[in-house]
Amino acid sequence: MKHLKLAIVTLAVFVGATSFVNAQSKIAHIDTQALVEAMPEMKSAQSELDKIQKTYDTEIKAMAKELETKMKQYDQEATSKTEEENQKRFEEVQGMQKNIQAYRQQALQDLQTKERDILKPVLEKARAAIQKVARAQGFQYVMDSTTGSGLILADGKDLMADVKKEMGI
Repeated sequence: MKHLKLAIVTLAVFVGATSFVNAQSKIAHIDTQALVEAMPEMKSAQSELDKIQKTYDTEIKAMAKELETKMKQYDQEATSKTEEENQKRFEEVQGMQKNIQAYRQQALQDLQTKERDILKPVLEKARAAIQKVARAQGFQYVMDSTTGSGLILADGKDLMADVKKEMGI
């Protein structure tokens, strides 16, 4: 009988403590991707990135056109040239192809670096606004409810409207 009373008291204390802890944790959620996409800074950042990408694309297309022109010329002149000259031309074309590929890879790396540099202040501004609103409303945790982020159920408070108001969006 004493063991039963002890077990019941222990269970009651455990349930009460668990309920107390759960009642103390306030959780909210926000779709950070939607927030960032709604920010005017993101639109200008995306425009800048698009401009940089177009510049790289233009340069790569010009290099490819030059290569194509040279290949056609060399192909037409191949019968009138010596084997040694044709071999040098072949090596030149291969070198040009390698240069285009190397430039393409470098452009991709540069674009990724620029993207990180340009987006970093935008993401930091969004994060700061989320933290400010969450703290002001007493939330201890804010989950990212962006599709694919792993959040399956988001029944808690959605901070999107409050954060947009804070940011003036």
